[in-house]
Amino acid sequence: MLTDYHVHLRPDDPDTPADRYFTAANAERYRTVAAERGVQELGVAEHIYRFRQSLEVWDHDLWRRSAADDLDEYCAFVREETDLRLGIEADFVPGREDRMAELLAARDWDYVVGSIHFLGDEALDHPDYDIWERNASRPDRVWERYFEWLGEAARTGMFDILAHPDLVKMWGRDRPRPEGDLRRFYERAMDGIAESGVAVELSTAGLRKPTGELYPATAFLEMIVDAGNPIALSSDAHTPDQLAFGYDRALEVLEQVGVTELAVFERRRRRLEPIGAS
Repeated sequence: MLTDYHVHLRPDDPDTPADRYFTAANAERYRTVAAERGVQELGVAEHIYRFRQSLEVWDHDLWRRSAADDLDEYCAFVREETDLRLGIEADFVPGREDRMAELLAARDWDYVVGSIHFLGDEALDHPDYDIWERNASRPDRVWERYFEWLGEAARTGMFDILAHPDLVKMWGRDRPRPEGDLRRFYERAMDGIAESGVAVELSTAGLRKPTGELYPATAFLEMIVDAGNPIALSSDAHTPDQLAFGYDRALEVLEQVGVTELAVFERRRRRLEPIGAS
């Protein structure tokens, strides 16, 4: 079994309306590439902030500018017009957990992907809200906060999969980075991850970013595996050609750390399946 659950049917660009990308024909483009690349379990997980209902959770400037579509129409489209698994990528916003939990509980997902893109109002991976403008001299502080929040996100129980779990490194050497052994930061998240039993994503998206690395780093992945958490494999594709990108490298690393099964989801029930292409 190979999976790709963290998939977006449209790019992140502003001019990507639902009626252009949430179509059976576009979904079939992804399905065709998945078949070619041996991916049996394919799911879509659009960013929650692209939907109007997200403003009930958080009124951030990016969310206000992005929240154009209807969440229930998206769910109906995936269920009724495609054979994709229905997921959503939902941000962890401290202090808004109850609101996010209520929004998520009202829909019939196959899985919920949890992510951290913002620390407060500042972004880890968006240049318009760049957290590093005010923290260039304090990379340790940013990394500490990120991994503490990652552990808290796991503890909420809202998420089935933790996405790109060391996204804080996304800019690579283009932004400040702590020196020394980075496991001191990973450890801040591990109690929450281990206690929750949440699946953690091995994402190939970092190979397409300035960091040039898989998410998470191998040392972090080893800690996750040692804690007994299952692994979900995804590409964070935003176009069909990105689907299953870099899977050869990902599968090498999974073998290296002793992972032989992947997490598979249906109606928020998880099972493990042996790794292997169709």
